[in-house]
Amino acid sequence: MMKSESLQNQAINAIRFLSADMVQQANSGHPGLPMGAAALAFTVWTRHLRHNPANPSWPNRDRFILSGGHGSALLYALLHLTGYDLPLDELKNFRQWGSRTPGHPEFGLTPGVETTTGPLGQGFANGVGMALAEAHLAAVFNRPGHAIVDHYTYAIVTDGDLMEGVSAEAASLAGHWQLGKLIYLYDDNRISIEGSTDVAFTEDRAQRFAAYGWQVLHVDDGNDVDAVDAAIRAAKADPRPSLIVCRTHIGYGLPHKQDTPKAHGEPPGDEELAAAKEQVGWPVEPRFYIPDDVRDFFHQALRRGAEQEADWQARFAAYHQAYPDLAAEFERRLKGQLPAGWEKSLPRFEPGLSLATRAASGKVLNAIAAAVPDLVGGSADLAPSNKTWLNDYPAFQKDTPQGRNIHFGVREHGMAAIVNGMAYHGGLRPYGATFLVFSDYMRGALRVASLSHLPVIWVLTHDSIGVGEDGPTHQPVEHLAALRAIPNLTVIRPADANETAAAWKVALESRGTPTALVLSRQGLPVLPFDGLPPVEKGAYVLRDADRTPDLILLASGSEVSLTLSAADVLTDEGLAVRVVSVPSLDLFAAQDKAYRERVLPTAVTARLAIEAGVSQGWWRWVGSRGDVLSIERYGASAPGKIVFEKFGFTVENVVRKAKELL
Repeated sequence: MMKSESLQNQAINAIRFLSADMVQQANSGHPGLPMGAAALAFTVWTRHLRHNPANPSWPNRDRFILSGGHGSALLYALLHLTGYDLPLDELKNFRQWGSRTPGHPEFGLTPGVETTTGPLGQGFANGVGMALAEAHLAAVFNRPGHAIVDHYTYAIVTDGDLMEGVSAEAASLAGHWQLGKLIYLYDDNRISIEGSTDVAFTEDRAQRFAAYGWQVLHVDDGNDVDAVDAAIRAAKADPRPSLIVCRTHIGYGLPHKQDTPKAHGEPPGDEELAAAKEQVGWPVEPRFYIPDDVRDFFHQALRRGAEQEADWQARFAAYHQAYPDLAAEFERRLKGQLPAGWEKSLPRFEPGLSLATRAASGKVLNAIAAAVPDLVGGSADLAPSNKTWLNDYPAFQKDTPQGRNIHFGVREHGMAAIVNGMAYHGGLRPYGATFLVFSDYMRGALRVASLSHLPVIWVLTHDSIGVGEDGPTHQPVEHLAALRAIPNLTVIRPADANETAAAWKVALESRGTPTALVLSRQGLPVLPFDGLPPVEKGAYVLRDADRTPDLILLASGSEVSLTLSAADVLTDEGLAVRVVSVPSLDLFAAQDKAYRERVLPTAVTARLAIEAGVSQGWWRWVGSRGDVLSIERYGASAPGKIVFEKFGFTVENVVRKAKELL
């Protein structure tokens, strides 16, 4: 270790070379971002970030997001150096089977990782959701002299993040909401995989963010720690969200790869890395070298963090004494628990009514809103159609951050990623809504929510060709199958109002699975059922024969009432017909074999599934001797009843296809 170098420079080099050593040892990864942004991260983590490595879930910690998740080695180096439960052996096992240092950061796997990032733009938008959650919870819980919710959200964002449309959607909202505790450091290295960003990214990014309503600051040299520090202090002093444009050099220090695309996503190579280390007097061997004084310096985070959390705990104890009910509610929310007896607020719907499941969902949402005060969300400019407005509560805006209704505007992807950020933050049960056909715009965030085990709720209405006159652009056909293909996403398509209430119960009781509620535009008859239907089972016998069934009819959503009518005809003709409502294929698949056998006896091979969408996913349940009445093309523009009729969703056609099986 060269005595002429300052401890600060050595600490930054420790971050750089730990990151580069990880990539080189794995012979896989992205050294460019960690080496170029090391000084930015150092400044945030040592001069500003309030966190306790011994307790990564301390509620009032600042959040740090590495939105460019490909640079994960940077985050792992910081976590190890500051004392998180991430031993050096995990860094040496970077990108290997069973390690806690995967190629891109994964929430819930590695202590201190706040978000799953890698799909560019997701972390950027997640941070907006975190800042929204902080602002809302502060407005709900803080009292004069008792600021128990008071923290910042920091991120390092990249050229790629700023190119992605989801970040534009989220940035626009952050500026509108004036989320002043949101501070992003833009790693402006001007290099992408295909070369200079000039090949495709030439707008004035600073002016764009200024137009969004952000404060924009500039740091000419991203290695100038004092300049970065000053910019962060200026950001904290401004009521707007802040973008700090930091001019950096990808692969900083690599003699032949710095400022080139080669620094982005390939190992530096032994000779190149050795040359970079030698330039600053860093030992070439051993790899993963950490000077003792550098380790001691970074480990001050453990002491600072313990002191900061202890101070907060003392302040929370005083808050608890002054406001015991609020404190108890705050603690409940942080634990992710539902209020005792909340389910008593779930409404029941009388048979004989006709009610669209989107309308039933709206009634459920408003019935439970008071009982579940952490339920917060909104729609992508479709609340009147999605029925997601909480009637007795204001909207979340900069002047009413306590509001529980969120206007997301026509920004489906941004909405979904922001909702994810709210869930990552904790203390809220967030939901987002749009038409089912536009879930395609949300898919990146839906997948990340499922990967991250976030218990978010998606309300997806206008679920079929029943949309009618709007035509095939708005009639989802393949979307149910596409959503069901996402692992760890619970997809529920209720058949009536009471199944809708039960579906909300399943969604709210989920602790580690996002839920998509798929709801009809058109009215559906409320079916006779005592109590709440067992939607949590995924499928159940809605109507049975008085003997062993000759035939089993399976259906979801709006097609269940049609199926019951067809079963009446078949029963009148002397057939023994079982009708199975299947609100959720994935929940049914999760049941034990004994239950599945009771619902779908192996001996009964004549099975017909009825669903107004593609048949993918149903063949497992109808078997080789069964059939599916489905739609294998796009819809058409006409009144919904006519479209259903033309596509064969009639009693007569269901009866005909059922008889063919027999």
